[in-house]
Amino acid sequence: MLRPLVGVGPLLFGMSPGEVRTVLGGAAVSASRSWAGRLSWQRYRDVGVTAIYGVDERLAAVAVDALTGPLVRLGDVGLIARVPSEVRADVHELARRDGESVRVNWSGDPEVAAWGLSMGAAREQKDAMLTEALLVGPGPADDPYGTEPVIRWRDVRDWEKNPGAWPVAAEEDRPRWDWTPLVGVGPLRFGMRPEQVAAALHGEEPTTRRGQHRAPKIGAGEWRLDGERFEEAGVTTHYSYLKGVPTLAAVTVLGRTGPQVEFEGIRLIGRTVSTLEAALVRHLEDRGIDVVVGCGEDLELDGLGLYVRAVRAGDTVISEARFCEAEWEDHG
Repeated sequence: MLRPLVGVGPLLFGMSPGEVRTVLGGAAVSASRSWAGRLSWQRYRDVGVTAIYGVDERLAAVAVDALTGPLVRLGDVGLIARVPSEVRADVHELARRDGESVRVNWSGDPEVAAWGLSMGAAREQKDAMLTEALLVGPGPADDPYGTEPVIRWRDVRDWEKNPGAWPVAAEEDRPRWDWTPLVGVGPLRFGMRPEQVAAALHGEEPTTRRGQHRAPKIGAGEWRLDGERFEEAGVTTHYSYLKGVPTLAAVTVLGRTGPQVEFEGIRLIGRTVSTLEAALVRHLEDRGIDVVVGCGEDLELDGLGLYVRAVRAGDTVISEARFCEAEWEDHG
């Protein structure tokens, strides 16, 4: 049971790491991280929770996993391992009864500051999403994902923000792009500079640009461009610095809005992931082409520079694809 701003189950905000482990029955820590010499968070994989600590190393937030976490309830509403749209409706109804306001968080899911609740969703198996939750104490309740200590666990400030809707372009509305393995996709060719990419996309300005500042041992630092998102074209571009300047190394065609790309007659974009993967595996095995499943469960076509990926579309996931140059894994 969630006790808003107080705790969840046996966990109380303000507990020390030792107290957390004790009330979790001595569960083993499967992963942890420190920041500035202080414990930042600890993951208890077998229990399905992550304990997040503030600067005083006291429990400030608890993340509950969708697949293995405890089935937390708030009043009569189950929060975990459910269909996201159903939980959204229940949270809104409960908030209406209690006179509380509901806002949309970075992932497009409901967030209620008065309860210290920020919902999320994680992929289950191939094609479905199930709910997970971040539960926080009074400190970060007003902006859980935008403040300490949560950003030391999951920093989403530069991630794509979702308004709470996942419109998917109809197949007939998607332009068709050709793909030449290890060379390029549509009008984009690997090795292009960012200004050439924009020109190839009819002068479209990127919606977002992501990069990082790299500080050398001597002299001024340098901001390096990692990627750009083009909403109108429906693609994200990824850059390499192997030649000392940013050059196009990979293109992700977005599942919800991107152009359609085919591989030997098989549509790759905006499809049910399990259906697409089954079709690809059958096709490739018949031709003796190796299929590799990466650590993120992406399906990789060996030697072709193609990764089949999944993106959320509300309660489900659909396919998108990343097309790469041969050297992508050397610098990705």
